[in-house]
Amino acid sequence: MSGTAFAIGAHPDDIEFLMAGTLMLLKEAGYDIHYMNVANGSCGSVRDDAETIVRIRREEAQRAAAAIGATYHESLVNDMEVLYEKETLAKLGSIVREVAPEILLLHSPSDYMEDHQNACRLAVTAAFCRGAPNFPVNPPMAAIEGEVTLYHAQPHGNRDGMRQPVMPEIFVDVVTVMDRKTAMLAEHKSQKEWLDKSQGMDSYLAAMEDMTRAVGKLSGRYEFAEGWRRRSHLGFCSEDANPLVDVLSEFCLVRGDN
Repeated sequence: MSGTAFAIGAHPDDIEFLMAGTLMLLKEAGYDIHYMNVANGSCGSVRDDAETIVRIRREEAQRAAAAIGATYHESLVNDMEVLYEKETLAKLGSIVREVAPEILLLHSPSDYMEDHQNACRLAVTAAFCRGAPNFPVNPPMAAIEGEVTLYHAQPHGNRDGMRQPVMPEIFVDVVTVMDRKTAMLAEHKSQKEWLDKSQGMDSYLAAMEDMTRAVGKLSGRYEFAEGWRRRSHLGFCSEDANPLVDVLSEFCLVRGDN
């Protein structure tokens, strides 16, 4: 099966933590996969200046994308500058039209930090306006036709910004790609010290494994899983469109199914 899937995260390593297993399985199923971080990682260091850490994190993200055969797209803004505003939206809108994904993997609409939430909002609007020729994008790119189905990853800690539990609609079993998911995250070597100090994650690789295991436990079936919620079809695709489940049926558990 052929198609295109586009993962859009806020910062370098967000895709690896939340989405990479699903993205790799889509690649194995024949999808062309794309990888983008809206922000460049400029605040992700307690030692290097912004220019240095941006260069380091760009190289790490490029290696991570290359490791799974994903097309890498450049970041647009600095950390903490992922704002829902026209200039960034126009740039992201152009990229979404260029990629023309059938599947869009995004952050949760509600999460523990604004960069995640705004990266989600920007991508949702960029996808919504993909077919609107009067919506200006930068650089100019013709409006496109075709359906796109949007899936939102789990928020950090499986809770929204108000500490309320968030339960996935779809669980994707990623046990067969966990070693590669870990190796992909390990490309982000600069983040060990930063995450240890800033978020108390001790080892970022172990933290990712724990997070993925926690979603697996929520499924009641899988050892390691990534969780997804499907966005409303309105403005994006037909009501019954669910290509992630159609393509990865052998790896998927849909909540409520027997």
